Amino acid sequence: MILSELLRDIHYNRLVLPKNEPEITGISIDSRLVQKGDIFIAVKGTQTDGHAYIASAEEKGAVAIVCENMPEKQNPDIAYINVNDAQSVTGQLATTFYGKPSQRLKLVGVTGTNGKTTVATLLYELFMRMGHKCGLLSTVCNYINGIAYPSTHTTPDAVSLNRLLAKMVDEGCEYAFMEVSSHSLAQERVGGLEFTGGIFTNLTRDHMDFHENMENYLKAKKSFFDNLPRYAFAITNLDDKNGPVMTQNCRGDVKTYSARTLGDYKGRIVETHLDGMLLEFNRMEFTTMLTGRFNVSNLLAIYGAAVELGKEPEEVLCVLSTLKPVSGRFETIQSNDGVSAIVDYAHTPDAIKNVLGTVNEVLRGSGNIITVVGAGGNRDKGKRPMMAVEAVKSSSRVILTSDNPRNEEPQEIINDMLAGLDEEQKKKTLSIIDRKEAIRTACALAQKGDVIVVAGKGHENYQEINGVKHHFDDKEVLKEIFNL
Repeated sequence: MILSELLRDIHYNRLVLPKNEPEITGISIDSRLVQKGDIFIAVKGTQTDGHAYIASAEEKGAVAIVCENMPEKQNPDIAYINVNDAQSVTGQLATTFYGKPSQRLKLVGVTGTNGKTTVATLLYELFMRMGHKCGLLSTVCNYINGIAYPSTHTTPDAVSLNRLLAKMVDEGCEYAFMEVSSHSLAQERVGGLEFTGGIFTNLTRDHMDFHENMENYLKAKKSFFDNLPRYAFAITNLDDKNGPVMTQNCRGDVKTYSARTLGDYKGRIVETHLDGMLLEFNRMEFTTMLTGRFNVSNLLAIYGAAVELGKEPEEVLCVLSTLKPVSGRFETIQSNDGVSAIVDYAHTPDAIKNVLGTVNEVLRGSGNIITVVGAGGNRDKGKRPMMAVEAVKSSSRVILTSDNPRNEEPQEIINDMLAGLDEEQKKKTLSIIDRKEAIRTACALAQKGDVIVVAGKGHENYQEINGVKHHFDDKEVLKEIFNL
C-alpha cells in the first residue's frame, strides 16, 4: 500500500515526503518489532514515549514515521507525518492498512466491569455451534475458528487487533466477539473499528489506579456506546444503575435486559444448584450449566445479542443449555469426600459479593464457606479493604493470601486488606502469604458439605512475583490436594 492511500482517512498537520513516495508493507507501534518497509507510529504511552525510539525504527528499516514532534534530524529517504495525537490516529491507520476488516464481518463488543469474558466467550461458542465461522478476542485467549492465539491483554493494541480481525476475515469468519476494556477505550485502541453491536454488563469499582475516579471510568465505558453507528444495536443491563446512562446518547437501536424488572429480554431463576440452574427467559424455560444471579444477567445479554443478530429465540436457548462455564468463571471441582471447590476470577468487591452470594443461596446454611482471596499488586489499592469486607461478610472463614503481588510486598497487600476489618471480623480471618499453602489450609478446614471458594486468579496459570511469572494454577493445586 502506498503511503497516500494509508493516510487518506486521517488528518495530519505536515507531511514531509522523500523523492519517491514509499510503499508501506507493515505497521508498528513497537520499535523492537519494526521491519523494513514499515510505518512506525511514535505513540506517547503510559510507560514510554515512542518518540525516543524513532531513530531505532529508522535504523531497522522504517520508511515512514508518524509523530507529534518532528525529529530535529530527518532522513531524506523517509517520510514524516506530523499529527496532533499519534495514539488517536493509530486505530484508523491500522484498520486502513489491514483492509477495514471490521466492515467485512459482524463485530460485537462487550464492555463492563464483570462478565465480559463470559458473555464474549459464550457468544463465540454459541455461534460456532450454530454452524458459523467466528472469532473471539478475550482476556483468556483469542480464537479464530477454534484455533487458539495467546492473549496478553483484555483488548489488544490497535495494530494487533486489526491484524487479528483481518486474519478472521481471511479465514472466512462471519462474526467476531470481543471484550472491550476501559483501558482500550481511554487509549483509543478500538478507534476506526465499526461495531455491529455493543453490550453493557455492569459497572463497579475497578482500575482506579488508571482512571483515578469512577466518573472517568464511566466516561470511558460510555464512549463505546456514544460512538456506535446508527445501524448497530446496543444492549444494556437495566439491573445496573448505570445501564440507562451508558446508552442515553447512543445513536443505535437500544435494547434492555433484566432479571428484576421489565426489559426487552427478561429472565428469572426457577431452580438453582452449584452446577447449574433452571431459568425462564421471555416465558420460555431452559436449563444451563452456569450458576448464580450474575450469570442470569450474562446469559440474558448473550440471548439478547443472538436474537438481535437474527437468531430464533427457541434455537438460541436450546444451544445455550449445552454451553459450559468459561475457564475460571465459577468453575466447580468436587473432592471424593463431599467437599466442593469453586475457582473464580472475582477480583473486585462486587464480583466477590456476587460469587459468595450465589454459594450462600445454594447452600442455605447447610454448609460452611471457606474463602481464599488476595489482591493484585501495583493496582487499585482502594479496593483491597473492600474486597476483604465482602469476603468476611459472606464466609465462615477467610484466608487472605497472595494473588499476583507483582512488585509489591505480599504482606503489605494483605495488611491493606486487613485494614478494612474490625476486630470481630479478623477473628474469622487467617493470613497465609503462600497461595498454595493457603489453598491447602482451606481444604484441611473443610468438611463434607462445605464449599471452598478460591477467588482472584480464575483462568490464570501463573503468579507474577517481582516481575517474573511463575507457573501457578488454582485448579491444578486443588486437584492435587483432592487427589483427582
